[in-house]
Amino acid sequence: SSAASDVYKRQFLMNKVDLHVHSTASDGTFTPAELVRAAVKAELSSFALTDHDTVAGINEALKTAHGVIEVIPGIEISTSWKDKEIHIVGLCIDYNDNDFLKAIGNEVSRRNERNLKLIDMFNEYGFPVTLEELTDMFPDSIITRAHFASYMVKKGYVKDNREAFAKYLGDGMPLYVPRERKSTCEAVDIIKKAKGAAILAHPLLYHLTGGELDSLCNELKSYGLTGIESMYSTYRGFDELTVRNLARRYDLLESGGSDFHGANKPDIKLGCGRGNLMIGYSYLQAIKDSVNYVPSV
Repeated sequence: SSAASDVYKRQFLMNKVDLHVHSTASDGTFTPAELVRAAVKAELSSFALTDHDTVAGINEALKTAHGVIEVIPGIEISTSWKDKEIHIVGLCIDYNDNDFLKAIGNEVSRRNERNLKLIDMFNEYGFPVTLEELTDMFPDSIITRAHFASYMVKKGYVKDNREAFAKYLGDGMPLYVPRERKSTCEAVDIIKKAKGAAILAHPLLYHLTGGELDSLCNELKSYGLTGIESMYSTYRGFDELTVRNLARRYDLLESGGSDFHGANKPDIKLGCGRGNLMIGYSYLQAIKDSVNYVPSV
């Protein structure tokens, strides 16, 4: 009957999760509290807050979500593997662990050093900017390249963030400043020591050859990699299947998420990405079970 199928549909929708989400604590435009409200509106049963190299937004998200929706404490760590930038997502982490906080604290100071260099280069290039301007424009944020891009848009130097990266801020462009990064294996280790599940984020975005991707998965698996993002906003055609096969080959759990950034990635919606993302709770449950996750609140 249609009533039964409505109930089924409703139950399925309420079991939707999004395991890759950003707030204003890194380069998203929703505060952690706003994210919680948006996730409830999107009928998610759970989402993971995975800001870049910081857990600064987690307490606010957990406090707002208490008794309303489940928030999974997470992080996305930028790393380096064979001169390529690779991201590792940590899920179900003990975000109060001192060793963990020390390890990611270094990351923030490295980012700050890069920002100061970038400010000098901007000024030399004829785009006047100061650190004060950026922090006033983006209060309570860890300043990233995305903030420099938004600044350029606001000042009318470029029409959108995409143009800022394509012309100035992307790898190899005139205003690109590399920063020292942790090795990918080191990031997996940091996450594992904080009782979390280490997930290889959006593996098809790095433009690795099939052989390189195999060797990356093989190497990370030996360091304790838990899973891989087989579901992601920008995947098309056989992309999901490609990653599923990798997950099977290396005995990795599957994860996924929208990589929601609010207005910084306007075509990507929380919970459903570009409209076709549908991640069931069972994926999260398998990840939680793999690390014996016990929420801290």
